[in-house]
Amino acid sequence: MNSAQTFISTILKAAVALLVAIAPALANADTLSEVAGRYRIDTSSRIGFMVAQIGGGGISGDFKKFSGVFALNNSDISRSTIEFTLFPESVSTGQARIESFLRSDAVFDSQNFPTVTFKSTQITQTGPSTAAVDGILTARGKSSPANFQATLSTHDKNAIVFHVEGKIMRSRYGMDVGTPIYSNVVQFDMTIHGQRS
Repeated sequence: MNSAQTFISTILKAAVALLVAIAPALANADTLSEVAGRYRIDTSSRIGFMVAQIGGGGISGDFKKFSGVFALNNSDISRSTIEFTLFPESVSTGQARIESFLRSDAVFDSQNFPTVTFKSTQITQTGPSTAAVDGILTARGKSSPANFQATLSTHDKNAIVFHVEGKIMRSRYGMDVGTPIYSNVVQFDMTIHGQRS
């Protein structure tokens, strides 16, 4: 192989290597530009939770009433924002006695604190379709940092779906009744449907 062929071969290899390196970033940029915008959280979303119990079982259910908005920045995911509110009075477990207990002043005290809110402080992209969401969760008048992991499930022109998971220490909000028989950790498993607004 002469020097000209060697030079061309080297350039081609470098170009291929560069394309391989930047392809994921380009794909991320394309996806982000497609989904960028402001969304309201639709009522078809599911806000599920579970508190484990020693020996198995525990308490699981979801919240039927919630609202929120999020804005996805098309050039920098870290500049995106999320605000979310759920209403503890809407807690549903399939067992009236447990629901009444959760609404009582022993846990949510929903009569005096009718909402639980979350507001993002930082969003960090962790993969082609994943992000870590840090923010402040406020319940029973107490605020504490909270972290969730979000995975983009599907999207089209006007709608987007995320699967969101996170763990909250309920003692931070004065809701640690029943520990250690019941775990201090509340595990959230959520499917968030966003409609472009």
